[in-house]
Amino acid sequence: MSTPYEIPLAAQNQQFTIALAGVTYTLKFRWCAPATAWTLNISDQLGNPIVSGLQVVTGADLLEQFAYLGIGGALVAQSDFDPLAVPTYANLGTTGHLFFVTP
Repeated sequence: MSTPYEIPLAAQNQQFTIALAGVTYTLKFRWCAPATAWTLNISDQLGNPIVSGLQVVTGADLLEQFAYLGIGGALVAQSDFDPLAVPTYANLGTTGHLFFVTP
């Protein structure tokens, strides 16, 4: 059985620290206007980049290709009413969600 945890977000560029699977990371979300998508950078506690420029899309585990990093879970984006609708600039954190799912 999986355990989902919603990462608290707002519809604005933002950076914060969060514990995922017992490890503290810094998450930085930025809106990329040319791609009309949110991007995510993940750093360790010291600010060392782990993953940069990860586009927040639906329908897949955003961390699947980075399993070798051992982050300990999946990042899954979805929107209310249509789980495959990518979170927009205006709905991130309200009807557009990002979940960290542990096994």
